[in-house]
Amino acid sequence: MIAETVCSAVSAAGLGIAAVTAYRRRFLTATRIAAYSLVPVGLVMTGVVEWLADTAFSPVAWAGFAVLGVSWLLFMTTRTVERRRGGTRKERKEARAAAQRDAVAPAASEPSLGAGARPAARPTAKPAKTSRGDDDFSDIEAILKKHGI
Repeated sequence: MIAETVCSAVSAAGLGIAAVTAYRRRFLTATRIAAYSLVPVGLVMTGVVEWLADTAFSPVAWAGFAVLGVSWLLFMTTRTVERRRGGTRKERKEARAAAQRDAVAPAASEPSLGAGARPAARPTAKPAKTSRGDDDFSDIEAILKKHGI
């Protein structure tokens, strides 16, 4: 009952502030303030406030929160112990290795189209056998011709 009254008062105050803001010709801000001020009344009308008030003053609800906290603490403790032991890491590594072995087909490395489908290897061009001195002068001549000398 008190929570509903407080929420209604907060909404009325918010709508008053929105009216003053709209009077100052700040309509977007006034609309935003009005939207925020209508939230508490909406929560009262849907019964959320009554449910929260009943939960906040209920010893059974607080005991339930304590049980949830103990449960979470136990989960985190077992997870920490598992990580320190490393037992699950080994199991994960074995499972990952098994999955990789099963993922590859035994004949996957063989070509599917046979030997005729392979492109022929390109022959590499072999340099002509000339004397070492001739190559040096031909490079120099090409550079000189390039520069017009």
